Amino acid sequence: MESKDKTRKTTKIGKVIGKTMKKTVKVQVVRQVRHPLYKKSVKLRTSFLVHDEFEKCNIGDVVRIVETRPISKKKHWRVMNIVGLSAESGQPQGEDKQP
Repeated sequence: MESKDKTRKTTKIGKVIGKTMKKTVKVQVVRQVRHPLYKKSVKLRTSFLVHDEFEKCNIGDVVRIVETRPISKKKHWRVMNIVGLSAESGQPQGEDKQP
């Protein structure tokens, strides 16, 4: 009998910092680690190119990304869902102008 082991896919939460390409966003993931010698908490930032199939993400959105098969040379992640909207995308367009 063959048993298929379902591998757990790595997920991360980050903020969209760039949207210059089609169906691709740049997501920055921040993690805190403790310095081994000085015991101070240090923030480490890593940027990922992430596949956004429906182009729903905007700059400033907080998204959950999941590891996937290689889509291109540098894209190995895709957007799973949008966790939080940015301040700009949260408001409908045209309502910020007051007569």
